[in-house]
Amino acid sequence: MPITANDKLDVHKIRADFPILQRRVHGKPLVYLDTAASAQRPLAVIEAIDGFYRNHNANIHRGVHTLSQEATEDYEQARAKIAGFINAPSKLECVFTRGTTESINLVAHSFVRPSLKAGDEILISWMEHHSNIVPWQLLCEETGAILKVVPMNTRGELELDTLAEMLTERVKLLAVGQISNALGTVNPVSEICTLAKQQGVPVLVDGAQATPHQAVDVQALDCDFYCFSGHKMYGPTGIGVLWARAGHLQAMPPYQGGGEMIRHVSFEKSTFNDAPGKFEAGTPNIAGAVGLGAAVDYLQSLGMGNVARREAELLAYGTQKLSQVDGFRMIGTAAHKAGVLSFVLGDIHANDVGTIVDLHGVAIRTGHHCAMPVVQFFDLPATARASLGIYNTFEEIDILADALEKVLGMF
Repeated sequence: MPITANDKLDVHKIRADFPILQRRVHGKPLVYLDTAASAQRPLAVIEAIDGFYRNHNANIHRGVHTLSQEATEDYEQARAKIAGFINAPSKLECVFTRGTTESINLVAHSFVRPSLKAGDEILISWMEHHSNIVPWQLLCEETGAILKVVPMNTRGELELDTLAEMLTERVKLLAVGQISNALGTVNPVSEICTLAKQQGVPVLVDGAQATPHQAVDVQALDCDFYCFSGHKMYGPTGIGVLWARAGHLQAMPPYQGGGEMIRHVSFEKSTFNDAPGKFEAGTPNIAGAVGLGAAVDYLQSLGMGNVARREAELLAYGTQKLSQVDGFRMIGTAAHKAGVLSFVLGDIHANDVGTIVDLHGVAIRTGHHCAMPVVQFFDLPATARASLGIYNTFEEIDILADALEKVLGMF
């Protein structure tokens, strides 16, 4: 039976769902603390993809034979599951993409670019992932628009008063991450959307780090666009979703041209499909969509409230435990955080820390985490980052702490 929202998660049963957690690295049990980069996959997702290729593999939508109809049903059922997961008003507002990056680029080129002109402004925050920086930089370079950055404080929290002042009639879009992958900061997206809407500014939310860890309700957030990736939320790589308001999708021109996204083609003119089809050119990642649907089923069987509570307990324990290690300094101390522990260890380079703890079977991320401005803000060359998922345990945090002690013993 599925675990209800009032039950506690049995982490040992959860870990048994993830085959890769049974392996050893350098002779030690794998301690995987890199979920913010890419989560591991439960057996349910692996089996869903395998089952699709074994039993239903065919191209979708236009085929009249049985396999095509089955594949189409699987693909569209996955879309419906995803719509329910984020409380979208309609599954037709959910566009399959290759991931958050493509979703943001789609909005940049199809929603913002057609009307953007010199002197217009796009707002982003200081803590954005590169995928929510570079597309806007390229757009501004092409058009003469101006990219402006909402500042953050030394705790890694956005300065909302400054944001409110920056929301002027020149701003054509505000793009902001719901949770920082580099700091773990949980931004008050609903409040941010309210501020933007008061000035008539549409909002894009990068939800890549939110969908695996907490319940998401795009209607409650009142954003215009919401982007996320399958591989962050225990699903396959190469699949993601753009949710957008129906009115926006109707008005937006196609992002790419080709098969599937058309109604009629002649050498003189082509007419395009309705959304979401007009944004899904070519043969899509059908198995990826099926796998993502299975990941949604898996998370919902656990209960997102349970997931959030469990990870909050892990974060609190990790913060307390790692802070006892000599030289440990947390980077990102916002009042509201998700399960990300970015840190430096004395004057030891983060890459050395990561290399040495790997010898003890511990997988953490080191570097700038595709968020160079964040690391530069703290005047650091890099940080080490332990990021938590539903399969992690308090014992694994203890193993990380012991491994960090061994790093110290080598310098």
